Amino acid sequence: MTTAIFPGSFDPITNGHLDVIKQAATVFEKVFVVILTNTNKKSLFTDEERLSLIRDAVKDFDNVQAIVRPSSLTVDVAKELDAKAIIRGIRNTQDFIYEQQIAVLNRELDNQVNTVLFFTKPEVNSISSSMVKEIAKFGGSIEKFLPLKAAEALRKKMNEINE
Repeated sequence: MTTAIFPGSFDPITNGHLDVIKQAATVFEKVFVVILTNTNKKSLFTDEERLSLIRDAVKDFDNVQAIVRPSSLTVDVAKELDAKAIIRGIRNTQDFIYEQQIAVLNRELDNQVNTVLFFTKPEVNSISSSMVKEIAKFGGSIEKFLPLKAAEALRKKMNEINE
């Protein structure tokens, strides 16, 4: 069985993430969406909230499972799950350069795991969790950027913060 992991902070999961997951699910027999800690970001949602939102978004995929590994290196999670590939999504040239650098470092840490890049569809390639959070913070419409439950959760979270 060919297994891959799709690591990220997913704070929250977006339609761009979902596009990459859909593509990966057609290529790999098993895809783990792995919630990791990004030390450069402060998460809005807890690990458990993000896990719940991802599980809801991928519920129709038999070969996709969401898990949390907050204090782990990506390559260590890949090894733990016997994954042969790390999935990454590319929206633009900036993403490509960033992901290339990460792929090189991951290869140095474990040369048995390959990075596989999936390019997002044009209609989702401008979506990022941080930009969607900014839109939500100021009351903008976010429903077209996120899966339904994630949009509802973000709207609720922003309402709590703004009160």
